[in-house]
Amino acid sequence: LQARAVLRDVGRVLQMPYGQVDRLCKMVPANPANPVKLKDAIEAEPRFAEEVEKEPVVQNLLDTAMKLEGLYRHASTHAAGIVIGDRPLYQLVPMYRDPRSDMPVTQFNMKYVEQAGLVKFDFLGLKTLTVLDTAVKLIRRRGVDIDLSRIPLDDPDTYAMLSRGEVVGVFQVESAGMRKALIGMKPDRIEDIIALVALYRPGPMENIPTYNARKHGEEEIASIHPKIDHLVKETQGVIVYQEQVMQIAQELAGYSLGEADLLRRAMGKKIRAEMDKQRERFVSGAVERGVSTPQADFIFDLLAKFADYGFNKSHAAAYAIVSYQTAYLKARYPVEFLAASMTLDMNNTDKLADFRADAMRLGIEVVPPSVMTS
Repeated sequence: LQARAVLRDVGRVLQMPYGQVDRLCKMVPANPANPVKLKDAIEAEPRFAEEVEKEPVVQNLLDTAMKLEGLYRHASTHAAGIVIGDRPLYQLVPMYRDPRSDMPVTQFNMKYVEQAGLVKFDFLGLKTLTVLDTAVKLIRRRGVDIDLSRIPLDDPDTYAMLSRGEVVGVFQVESAGMRKALIGMKPDRIEDIIALVALYRPGPMENIPTYNARKHGEEEIASIHPKIDHLVKETQGVIVYQEQVMQIAQELAGYSLGEADLLRRAMGKKIRAEMDKQRERFVSGAVERGVSTPQADFIFDLLAKFADYGFNKSHAAAYAIVSYQTAYLKARYPVEFLAASMTLDMNNTDKLADFRADAMRLGIEVVPPSVMTS
């Protein structure tokens, strides 16, 4: 329970008017990245004292809320997290039965199950994989056998279609923003799709115009340091991936990959004491390898900024490959691809209308259901 949520819950129990509780909640600064404690908010905001003077029940609300702040509000089950152990889990961690499921659940959260020596995997279902499988089966009807794991990753027709922004039904790049980014990028290799998947998020999005301008030779690639330029060459001199942060630490400051992973975690969590320790380690390692102290400090700050929203490259690459596979089938076999897409979105009339409009644009006839042939 954080400050605003605990005020709302306690206010409801005390049967206070919604408007009054809402007004008090809005006095607490909203900062999801660094939540403000209720005690600090009360000290910093004089209007709380004014509200207490006006109505004594407000003091009761604040006192109760401060006692409950930080407690768990309810238990929820991770949508896709599966914990794996070398013996029955009840022998290792406390368990409970989720009332909405018949599956036993660990009472420890994902952080603590790892500390208990277990491993957690996220298994996510992806409808797009079924779309691809259905399209491949439809294509097989006309005697063409496709192995998606072996399709060429440099197909010019696929990249031309993506560069035109014709992406209805193409995984990960269907939104208007993504379409605009693709038209600006004009991708011509799989690395461009991987970078776009990683960059198209709040924060790193501001680097998309820089990436595009450098890709098309409209802007010179700025060198961070000659020793690490080859590590960011693939991404036009922009640090995009967490793996790049780790490689730079390895190359420039002599980190082992294990140490580099700890650096990445420390940068992501922004723990001051850990960051100071890592800065000292990074700068001393870089100076030993011929980098000046001011430059090492500058590069460390640059890495810390990018590590804040750096994306895992292996994750981006997996999504980009699926995105490319859907684009390849759409560019090469649009009839089967759109038929598969419509089949998997049969109950979504808005999506069906989009697919039908796209089929008409491509000159593909969409016939109504028939009792004879459907």
